[in-house]
Amino acid sequence: MEILFVASVSVIARDPERSRRLYVDVLGLPLERLAGEYFASERIDGSRHFGVWPLAEAAEACFGAPDWPADRPVPQVSIEFELADAAAVADGAAELEAAGHRLLHGARTEPWGQTVARLQTVEGLVVGLSYAPWLH
Repeated sequence: MEILFVASVSVIARDPERSRRLYVDVLGLPLERLAGEYFASERIDGSRHFGVWPLAEAAEACFGAPDWPADRPVPQVSIEFELADAAAVADGAAELEAAGHRLLHGARTEPWGQTVARLQTVEGLVVGLSYAPWLH
């Protein structure tokens, strides 16, 4: 698998508004509301995408329900690694599974056009393999 770059880092927030106040009001990051309570920016030097991802939305993206499963560590951050194309995401997901990693979900294309597969590390971090066409 060939990682091209870090595509995204998002804080996973139980209280997105409180987190937004830190990152926008105190640190001055140019985060904008993209949808619901999701705040993000693609205008921070050195970062392709930085966001504050509500825990309920992360749970929905990973499990199809707004509650994070009680048998899994509640994540605090998500990082996505960009691959060359959607097929590379599927291949990378298969490579992770072959190496013994249990995926939260396999490669799939989200409504906004990003193809992503995700796993959760033993530390609780959500790691994604991603292909976001607008980043290329």
